[in-house]
Amino acid sequence: MTDLAARARDLDDQHSATDRRSAFRIPEGVIYLDGNSLGALSVAAAETAADVVARQWGEQLIRAWNESDWWGAPERVGDRIGELVGAAPGQVVVTDSTSINLFKTIVAASRMRPGRSTVLTDPDSFPTDVYIARSACDLLGLTLELVPTPDAPARIAELGDSLALAAYSQVDYRTGEQWDLPALTRAAHDVGALVCWDLCHSAGAMPVGLDEGGADLAVGCGYKYLSGGPGAPAFVYVRREHLPSFENVLSGWQGHANPFGMSTDYDPAATITRARVGTAPLLSLLTMEGALTAYDGLSIEDVRARSLSLTGLFIEALDALGVDLPLATPREEARRGSQVSLRHPEAYAVVQALIARGVIGDFRETDIVRLGFSPLYLSHADVVAAAEHVAAVLEGREFERDEFRARSTVT
Repeated sequence: MTDLAARARDLDDQHSATDRRSAFRIPEGVIYLDGNSLGALSVAAAETAADVVARQWGEQLIRAWNESDWWGAPERVGDRIGELVGAAPGQVVVTDSTSINLFKTIVAASRMRPGRSTVLTDPDSFPTDVYIARSACDLLGLTLELVPTPDAPARIAELGDSLALAAYSQVDYRTGEQWDLPALTRAAHDVGALVCWDLCHSAGAMPVGLDEGGADLAVGCGYKYLSGGPGAPAFVYVRREHLPSFENVLSGWQGHANPFGMSTDYDPAATITRARVGTAPLLSLLTMEGALTAYDGLSIEDVRARSLSLTGLFIEALDALGVDLPLATPREEARRGSQVSLRHPEAYAVVQALIARGVIGDFRETDIVRLGFSPLYLSHADVVAAAEHVAAVLEGREFERDEFRARSTVT
């Protein structure tokens, strides 16, 4: 353990340029390994929220739409997120929820590929992806096929010109495995189909490369690695070449070319604004804008290097401590997102025992201990300590205690 502690100190020194711990409010005695579910509160987010309430809303009142540019916030914050996900300006807008944005992209993609009858997605995607895809396909009379990500390129080739859209996640929400979406995208483009990337478990923790990877559409949420806060709005990406043909199935007034013209005829904006629907949740949206300042001065490549170092050291520490649990997460860096998932038959109780020790992670059915490593505010010393707590919980069989087996509503 002495060697692990020394190694952690060395790695913290090596990655000191990406240490943003002081920019976040982490409670004393907590090792927070759940930023892949809800990011921690940043100082800037809290200060921004207070300013929006007290000054912008409280003093400027409705004038804040112009004086604080509330109106332009969805595109302004979208461009900031675009920098993190490899999208040039004018292609990302913050709006609605991930579920709603996915519905909008599936319908739009099907309309951009008329005459094609099939949509593909992974059966192991986060369930809302499957629910929404099925709902959209039922509405449009399309066939939804559930094909695991590794098998998707071959199935895409078989479907050929019957495929309208392939909708896949860059990182598996349970295991943390990273998939090669650029390769999947090339396969889809070879048969003339479109691809939508789900970035919920990658945006803010690793390079995404939407433009470079050829993504047609993408969705992602703002409350995980981006630390936008509970209920933060999501974002949607529409590749510039597709903007003229992107038809928003929810033709709300804020996607109109002239929203204050009050026309009864819908004329969509020529820009990414056409992906907007109604009034944005300004308190959440502007709080997220404050949170994103934590990335100022950082490259996403350096953030990724820190993430890989943290997860790599955690796996190394588990091995050194003799933790004999199957890893659900690949050991290979190129296949790993920013989380490490372990398998245990009593995973829920293991997570609760860790939380009681101040190590906050979460559980996913049926046997996943899911630990997220938000690079900006976790140290290498944190991850070594977390590994020691995992070892202690297992060695002491703390997960067998009744209070750790009682299920809460949110797991």
